[in-house]
Amino acid sequence: MSTQLSSLRFSKMHGAGNDFVVLDLRGAAPAPSAALCRALADRHTGVGCDQILTVEDAADGAVAGYRIWNADGSSSQQCGNGARCIAAWLVRDAAERGAALPDEFVLDSPVGAHAVTRLDGGRFRIAMGLPRFAPSSIPLHGFEGAQDEYVLYHNDSLFTFGAVSMGNPHAVIEVDDIDGAPVEAVGPMLQAHPAFPESVNVGFAHVESRDRIRLRVYERGVGETLACGSGACAAAAVMMRRGRVDRDVTVALPGGELRIAWPADDAPLTMSGPTAFVFEGEWTHD
Repeated sequence: MSTQLSSLRFSKMHGAGNDFVVLDLRGAAPAPSAALCRALADRHTGVGCDQILTVEDAADGAVAGYRIWNADGSSSQQCGNGARCIAAWLVRDAAERGAALPDEFVLDSPVGAHAVTRLDGGRFRIAMGLPRFAPSSIPLHGFEGAQDEYVLYHNDSLFTFGAVSMGNPHAVIEVDDIDGAPVEAVGPMLQAHPAFPESVNVGFAHVESRDRIRLRVYERGVGETLACGSGACAAAAVMMRRGRVDRDVTVALPGGELRIAWPADDAPLTMSGPTAFVFEGEWTHD
């Protein structure tokens, strides 16, 4: 069930520049409509954000659940920066109620449970699960088995990229010049390509060293963002699988840095990074 709400408390947060409007919908409050999401996300007439995050009642074993809504009103399955912000929001909420969350707890997301570890300085580490490289898991049509590099054509353009699912689909293009990467041109073309039936987040990655990657991401339903947590995980996983970087790397995005670790192919990939509260507010409308 979706509805417009006439008065709604919210928190504005960001993780490495990837910004969110956080809504508390615990107690079976209705989900925000697509129109409300678009209004909240508008940077001129609304609050302004990349995504809306809704805190929801917990599933078994989790302290809370959350869902993700893109700036265009569509839903999303995974958001690593958002998961960290939800964790920070819940820690603060518990403290305001005179309670305390442990340093390790579990969040329930649209793609399953995430183990969370509270670090120093407002940082959190999130277990993001196993990268999935099979084309059917991404999904990526037209290919039977996982490949180190895929090639697609669009009109007169050729695209070479790695692909992986981190709970949502990612294409990773390695570039020599991150500042001059054709993010605004290539991102929308790959997202609209029929090989990606659910669209795709498109990352442009430059390997600076064995332990550092620079990255820009053009996200589904949003456009280029200052940071993308699942995109950082995807870029690291693709480059690790190619042997281009070590199993523990810094991913530097325009809005900040994330630490990605994937100790072994059968171990969960983890992401560590900052969180920040920007302001609190109340949204009212007809």
